[in-house]
Amino acid sequence: MPQDLAALTDALLAAARKAGAEAADALAVAGSSVQIGVRKGALEEAERSEGTDLGLRVLVGRRQACVSASDTSDRTIADMAERAVAMAKEAPEDPYAGLADPDQLARDWDIATLELSDPAPEPDPAELQEDAARAEAAALAVEGISQTQSASAGYSARRIQMAASNGFTAGYARTDRGLSVVAITGTGAGMERDYCGESRVFQADLPAPEEIGRLAAERALLRRAPRQPRTGAYPVLYDERVASSLIGHLLAAINGTAIARGASWLRDALGEPVLPDDLSLLEEPHRPRVTASRPFDAEGLPTQMRGLVQGGVLTGWVLDLATARKLGLESTGNAARGPSAPPSPSVTNVTLTQGRQSRDEMIREMGTGLLVTSLMGSSVNATTGDYSRGASGLWVENGEIAYAVNECTIAGNLREMLRTIRPANDARPHASRKVPSLLVEGLTLAGA
Repeated sequence: MPQDLAALTDALLAAARKAGAEAADALAVAGSSVQIGVRKGALEEAERSEGTDLGLRVLVGRRQACVSASDTSDRTIADMAERAVAMAKEAPEDPYAGLADPDQLARDWDIATLELSDPAPEPDPAELQEDAARAEAAALAVEGISQTQSASAGYSARRIQMAASNGFTAGYARTDRGLSVVAITGTGAGMERDYCGESRVFQADLPAPEEIGRLAAERALLRRAPRQPRTGAYPVLYDERVASSLIGHLLAAINGTAIARGASWLRDALGEPVLPDDLSLLEEPHRPRVTASRPFDAEGLPTQMRGLVQGGVLTGWVLDLATARKLGLESTGNAARGPSAPPSPSVTNVTLTQGRQSRDEMIREMGTGLLVTSLMGSSVNATTGDYSRGASGLWVENGEIAYAVNECTIAGNLREMLRTIRPANDARPHASRKVPSLLVEGLTLAGA
């Protein structure tokens, strides 16, 4: 029988009060997951995990401490509270720590409209194995694929409950169903690999295993016989699979923690253009059937749709209560946390304005340049935005894909890069970061 998570969070708060906490919040997460791996048509691995994690944050004046445990016994809950209060009394004062005021808390939401939990039964391990085997077989059926590195299928379900001494209490459930294949072409030193992986909240929304296997194979074949590109300044088209990393750098730069520390290349950019004038970046925490959606944040504040960038102009930061207080602003409802740490700012779902052209049309227009399909490593200066990353992908000549590319480095400055990006129209509607392929002109490529 599933544990009563609300009873657990109530017990944590009661124990915190008894131990001497002036305020507290509690988190309980119960979940299970199944992961099945297949290779050469046979079962290679099967893993199942389940458990309940508890987190407790206590405040004594302006001092706070967090503790966590995976044991839900009464003795452990009492010990957690006593240990947390003792830790808080020894912690340095934080003038910005504290719970939300009652009038700030979320009051009305309809969790059903977000469709975060699939009501379908948990899939049987044999069903997951069949899906992985079908995806692998589809990849191997493509001429030129010599083997697969892995084919795996998984499922997870979680229940989340939050409660705080300011009166907030609420919970919801999440599910996730995934399938992935890594296909290999060639042999020995000539082996190249690529993958396709998909996940959905609802099992019925997941693409067919055959589609995932075929796409992994086609991507791997494109990587055969790679070369190094010529060194120079060229247009670079970030494939949809990796384009969201560029927007991720922008999101990191407007995170309240970076802004409060003054460690952001966008720290002085509020109200200034950071994207092209015809592009906007929206946060949409209430998109149904999307993994990062949530009705309230980790401090019990309501979440809402807002424009992070409107018409190219940066309109605000991503804030929780502590960073908002430090900056003299109001929280934007972006607090996130796990059982073992206090809240910190984090975005939910974001959507970048799409363009009118397909990726293939943009390839034809770019003439000569690089289509990036994979990124590795990262060297980004948080205070200047200087950017350098290892990359591989496909070289484009005269508007057509000519050959595979590896072992090259892309360099530029993020502020200049983002101000000139041009989007395609291929963003995936189910993705938490709904970002299409992005063309950036004049980046420096270091190759042969």
